[in-house]
Amino acid sequence: MPVAYSEDVRTFLNTAPELIRDRLATDQIRSHRTNEAQQLRAWEGTIAVLRKVLAELGEALEWRILLEFHMLRLGRRIDALLVTPRGVLVLEFKVGSERVSSADILQVEDYALDLQNFHAASRGYPIVPILIATEAPAAALQLQMFHAGAAHPIACSARELLATIQLVWAAMPRPSCPIAPDDWEDAAYQPVPGIVEAACMLYQSNTVAEIGAARADAQNLGSTTRAILSAIGFARDHSRHVIVFVTGIPGAGKTLCGLNVVFASAREDDATFLTGNPSLIHVLREALKRDAATGDRSGDRAKRRSTETLIQSLPAVRDLYVGNGQTPSDRIIVVDEAQRAWSRDYAIKKSQDRKVRLTDSEPGHILELVGRHEDWAVIVCLIGGGQEIHDGEGGLEEWGRALLAQPKWLAWASPRTLKAVDPRQRLPELPGLRVLNELHLSTPIRNIRSDAAAAWVDAVLANDADTARGIAEQHGPLPFWLTRSLDDLRGGLRHMARGQRRAGLVASSGAKRLRADGLGSEVDHMDAMLVARWFLDRWPDDVRASGALEQVATEFSCQGLELDYVGLCWGGDLIRQAAWVPRKFVGTEWQTRRRPEAISNRINTYRVLLTRARYDTIIWVPFGDPGDRTRLPAEFEAIAAYLLRCGVGVLPSAGVEQDAAPRERLLL
Repeated sequence: MPVAYSEDVRTFLNTAPELIRDRLATDQIRSHRTNEAQQLRAWEGTIAVLRKVLAELGEALEWRILLEFHMLRLGRRIDALLVTPRGVLVLEFKVGSERVSSADILQVEDYALDLQNFHAASRGYPIVPILIATEAPAAALQLQMFHAGAAHPIACSARELLATIQLVWAAMPRPSCPIAPDDWEDAAYQPVPGIVEAACMLYQSNTVAEIGAARADAQNLGSTTRAILSAIGFARDHSRHVIVFVTGIPGAGKTLCGLNVVFASAREDDATFLTGNPSLIHVLREALKRDAATGDRSGDRAKRRSTETLIQSLPAVRDLYVGNGQTPSDRIIVVDEAQRAWSRDYAIKKSQDRKVRLTDSEPGHILELVGRHEDWAVIVCLIGGGQEIHDGEGGLEEWGRALLAQPKWLAWASPRTLKAVDPRQRLPELPGLRVLNELHLSTPIRNIRSDAAAAWVDAVLANDADTARGIAEQHGPLPFWLTRSLDDLRGGLRHMARGQRRAGLVASSGAKRLRADGLGSEVDHMDAMLVARWFLDRWPDDVRASGALEQVATEFSCQGLELDYVGLCWGGDLIRQAAWVPRKFVGTEWQTRRRPEAISNRINTYRVLLTRARYDTIIWVPFGDPGDRTRLPAEFEAIAAYLLRCGVGVLPSAGVEQDAAPRERLLL
């Protein structure tokens, strides 16, 4: 268990304070952190308060005290944990402070939520976050009922801590199976970082194995990473050009896997992560820059330049080297969402009026320019099956054509690349193709609530209500909720997104008539700072943040990224008849899409939107307006009825008691 100090309370009280402080300092030095005088004083203050309080709590002698508990997902440490037979107390100290900030409250609440979601021995017990501003003025203590899961934070001063703990202990229900405090820290702690958190951790030289230790499911992620690194080693040792195709269900960690390969390989060979998704570039670069700015300031400038080198725009790199004819500086290229690469006809058409004119498909150009390395090179293509969302995206079929034209490339691929029904998602038979099961990511790690979320979405979009309902009944309740009220959508998201969890609204770029409901403002996915602020900043400090629930992110803004809680605003661009009917709004009317590619792209758009949440997705289906032929109520009624047939849960309305069972389940 990642903790600097762990003993029973009796031992803690019988140990000299300076010895405890020195253990904490030694652990911090091992973690490559600075050992500043301010931190030493904070520990001394924390230890002194805890010793005074615990010495007066006779029942606490057999409890467990843990100091500096590492929160792997959050990249932070909890000051102190008290593990009791009835529940866990999360203590965060602000030594010398006379007040607490809202950010402090969110921080300690997030600690409790993290234990609730990821620590096996904490599930089913109260987890009470307590924020101690040691010099704060006295305040009336408000007792709350404690149920299983994270309680709302309590703030107090050092003088009130004893009374607070006594009240909390008395209010905790006596469990039929008490916690064994000495065994608590040996239980599985399996935090699953989001893509932004994981990128920051990887950039700080952690490996996917360290993150993966957070969850047994990540064995799949680790084996895929090892297979890719094996391909890189083969190419280097045998002077060959190798392309690797990695497939995976939505939320299985393809981007995380690619980032790990780049960050690990960049220490020995030149490597870069290429994506045609500007939102992913903006958010990851800005997150890495902000993370670098919180550490050793002496290296900030170099780190900021490094993030721009490691994560680059595929179109910019493509045009640079197609235009100048030079060999790219990087011989290891990871191409994110490679199925979205342009087909030959589309690439030629789109570039005919540009400075650099393309003469081949994007796969063809990428193979050619990376292949300019005469000795060896590797391309890793991350393939999101069923996530082509725009005209001209050639999919695996286009990569296959390009490889047949450039036979010096050896292909290693997941078996899924050969089995897809849709030809755009299938590789042709290639000479020397090596098929490896390890190159498919089959375990979902994005959605923490349910491993069946992606399968349910597939069934829903495949017009298979019976299968979807069967999944919901077998694995439910699933993390999908239906509401017809926009107010309840926003209220539900705010209720769910406790602590530092993030919520936001998403909608299809084709849902043009949502503006009639006041949702006409979209996040411009080409505006770097706007996108970064939407994903990274906090509401209410910044109204441009996703948590303000004012602007919607489209599939182009959020593909490859994620939020903790998502509000999906369903538009009139995908309605129900006997099956899904994709439409496009032109002028003043809806036009039904006829081309197979256009139909597939619109359905895939909703696949992307339905798989952005780490916890829960609330689907809002408007009522429509009988006086507006572009928003007919019957069309939306059919959508809502179909989703209910598929087993979606019904979100309680704003008038329902907040502790009602369906909504309480969302917090557990």
